[in-house]
This record gives sequence, C-alpha cells and structure tokens, in this order.
Amino acid sequence: MSQYLATDHDYNLWVLLRQTRDAIIKARARELQQYGISSIQAAVLFTIQAIGDSATPAEISRRLIREPHSVSELLSRMEREGLIKRVKDLPRKNQVRVLITDKGRQAYEQSTEREAIHRIMSVLSEEEHQQLRSCLEKLRDEALRQVGIRHKPPFPPPQSA
Repeated sequence: MSQYLATDHDYNLWVLLRQTRDAIIKARARELQQYGISSIQAAVLFTIQAIGDSATPAEISRRLIREPHSVSELLSRMEREGLIKRVKDLPRKNQVRVLITDKGRQAYEQSTEREAIHRIMSVLSEEEHQQLRSCLEKLRDEALRQVGIRHKPPFPPPQSA
C-alpha cells in the first residue's frame, strides 16, 4: 500500500496542497484571533463588502463556493455576534439582504492587514507567484467544471500584465 501512495503523484500533490492550505488557514486564524473573528468570517465580511448592498446569502454561497445551508448557519452565528444583519429586501419580500454592522465593519477593516499571508507568500519570487497563480487557476477551474459549477468566482480578479 505504501508503494502505491509513493507513486500516486496526483494524490501526493493534493495532500501537499491540502496541508499548505490548512497551515496557511491556521496562521491566518491566529492573526485574526486578536480581532475576535475566524478566517471564514473574515472571508464573509470581505465578500459582503465586495458585493455591496445587494449581498444575499445565495450570492455569498456562490462566491465562497460553499453550500447554502453552511453559509446560512455561518450568517446566523455572525448575526448573533453582531457582525452582520439580515434585512428583508423591500422590492422582493421573499429575499434577504446581508449588511455589515458597525462592529462587522470594524472587524473587516482590522482583518485587511493580512500580515500572516504576506509573510508566507514572501518566500516566492514574482515569477513563482505568477506560476503558482496560473496552476491554481487551472486546478480551480477544472474542479469547478467537474462538480458542475459553471460560474467562476469573481475574486481574485484576473492578473494584469
């Protein structure tokens, strides 16, 4: 069995990608802990900020590539913590908009420092940044295609030349 794992290069790369992701998330979580939010809460605040006043739970789910019920639970926790509020959409009464509260805006502003991410990414040269971005975009796009997601998330924006 260990012989098979040693020769399964795709799986080994996937494990390495997962370990890297988990380690970076842990470093980011430590950084965000001082502001009382998690990395996924910071991502939600960033997404709401990017969408603006028309943010809905469904659009947040799409942009974060998360299941709607998971985002709904997360939004409920964030609302209880006073980071966001959900309001009925007046023109479409069956729809809910998600807004950032003052407390949420403060947490969002604090979370934009991103020093842990910058320190970790600083080990790569500019050329390596470009290569990594290109590889990750290819992998993301194929994974989205494999699971039947037709839209590409609008973030990160295309790299300017």
